[in-house]
Amino acid sequence: MKLKKCQLLFLLFLIAGTIYIAVSNNDASAVRIRKFSEPIFGTLMNVTYTSSEDLHDTIMACLHGADASMSMFNPQSTLSRINRGETDALDMYLQELLPIAYNISEATDGAFDITVAPLVNAWGFGFKNGQLPTDEQVDSLLTLVDFRTIKILDGHVIKDNPNTVIDLSAIAKGFGTDLVANLLRKHGISDFMVEIGGEIVCSGNNPKGEAWHIGINRPVEDSTGTKNEIQEIIDVHNGAMATSGNYRNFYITDDGCKLSHTIDPSTGRPVRHNLLSATVMAPSCAVADAFATSFMVMGMEKAITVIGQNPQLQAYFIYTDSLGNYRTWSSIQAGK
Repeated sequence: MKLKKCQLLFLLFLIAGTIYIAVSNNDASAVRIRKFSEPIFGTLMNVTYTSSEDLHDTIMACLHGADASMSMFNPQSTLSRINRGETDALDMYLQELLPIAYNISEATDGAFDITVAPLVNAWGFGFKNGQLPTDEQVDSLLTLVDFRTIKILDGHVIKDNPNTVIDLSAIAKGFGTDLVANLLRKHGISDFMVEIGGEIVCSGNNPKGEAWHIGINRPVEDSTGTKNEIQEIIDVHNGAMATSGNYRNFYITDDGCKLSHTIDPSTGRPVRHNLLSATVMAPSCAVADAFATSFMVMGMEKAITVIGQNPQLQAYFIYTDSLGNYRTWSSIQAGK
């Protein structure tokens, strides 16, 4: 009788152990909220999603592939090799992104231009070194800037001027955000938020079961980027959003004139208008990213006209009135 009790206890112990192991194994693949942050594209990515899968490695592999394609800082990237004239063949990332960039350049009459890098660099280095480019230098660089001198044909890029440089920095973060969002969707994930350097795609609900609450920063002049006052909070269930502004990147000349780091591709010089921040919602983050940049180039009046011509776009602008007071203009629907 004692032997049977011992056998029964041992059997119960085995059953309990089996159940514990099974529960432990299932817990690792249980549906739960997953979060991680990683550096990418020279900035930081934050991802939150609800899933039974840990997709960290898959997401990072995708983004590292995009970085190896589009990076201006990686001398072996496809784009760097194209700019050096070593190849004209487009990889799968560039085949998808370059036509998007070209279409937005046409839609904005060149306010968005992926060939503007030489001018941006000239003014940027001038700001840093305290010696701004001369009119002669700007006019010379302008001969290299025109998106229309680039053609895309059968998976290849053709440059009319071999010295033209293609820079996708103004759209790459948005495109990378789209890549991650599409990857999550392919894995059947409907509740997520992806953010790369301030460019955002939201889907479904946040961990509280509510819309994602996305803050738009108040354009406080702060070259350190440490002040993050919130001007407005927008509730987003499904959408892509990007923000561009010049209130943190500027240079004050010896005579007290403030010059923005936003360069107008048509003049080759810093923009001068009262638009401080442009937040754009669009069907994709790449589109939102590029239009936000172009709106900062063209200013509010022209930007509002473009929005009226493109019903898929919504925007939130922060600008200053004649007295220097903050004002806002918005076409973004509440609870979007």
